[in-house]
Amino acid sequence: MFKGSLVALITPMRPDGSLDADAYARFIEWQIEQGTQGLVPVGTTGESPTLTHEEHRRAVAIAVETARKRVPVIAGAGSNSTAEAVGLARHARDVGADGVMIVTPYYNKPSQEGLFRHFTEIADAACIPLVIYNIPSRCVIDMSVETMARLARHRHIVGVKDATANLARPLHTRRACGAGFVQLSGEDHTALAFLAAGGDGCISVTANIAPKMCAEMHAAWQAGRVDEAIALQDELLPLHDAMFCESSPGPVKFGVSLLGFCTPFVRLPLAPISAAAEDRVRTAMTDLGLIDA
Repeated sequence: MFKGSLVALITPMRPDGSLDADAYARFIEWQIEQGTQGLVPVGTTGESPTLTHEEHRRAVAIAVETARKRVPVIAGAGSNSTAEAVGLARHARDVGADGVMIVTPYYNKPSQEGLFRHFTEIADAACIPLVIYNIPSRCVIDMSVETMARLARHRHIVGVKDATANLARPLHTRRACGAGFVQLSGEDHTALAFLAAGGDGCISVTANIAPKMCAEMHAAWQAGRVDEAIALQDELLPLHDAMFCESSPGPVKFGVSLLGFCTPFVRLPLAPISAAAEDRVRTAMTDLGLIDA
């Protein structure tokens, strides 16, 4: 259903902080041309916490309209309010998204039973393929494999974006949820190792900057060209490092600005990245030939 290199899209903004719809559409078109196999708008990298509901819905609609079913769109639709997540998921379904990504509720710290009921209610109400987004480093709560296995029995809950960076997790998830449960890495550094542990793809931050290389790495793996995939992983490593040298999406938005697609603007409480971080991003991109020296 969902596999390969999917991009955790940035949300381009003008210098005044407003959403730049034209830049967003151009950027998405370029991503598809470069070989990206799926689009994930308004997730963490898309600055979903600081988008208004209207901006959130507009960004999803732009992604769906621009993609034109050439690649799947998995719309971020999570919230720490179950009712709000239901509304966002229904909107994504109604505008034609192929799936939704629902993050574990942040700040509330629900129990495992609370997580089970939260995701079940959204899946029941929205009737669209749902990918669980498990990112304990940002949400504090970690969905257990046992809870995920209970949810995997729901006909609309189809997979997980695993941002735990725990490479034992996909092994246990595959055993508990079955081989048909889609497992997407949410961590660029370990994406290839995640595939080796039974994963299906990666929802990538780095793919915003180097979509062709990321797509080629996944294609090489899928074709059994393991040495080629490892070589691409090694080339991409300094860029992965640069993308997370400060709080994401600051570095990646700066990188996209160097490609000429948008400004590096991030909304408060995120701040512009430091000069040292800018140099690190610029150097990594130059070394890969993504921009001129």
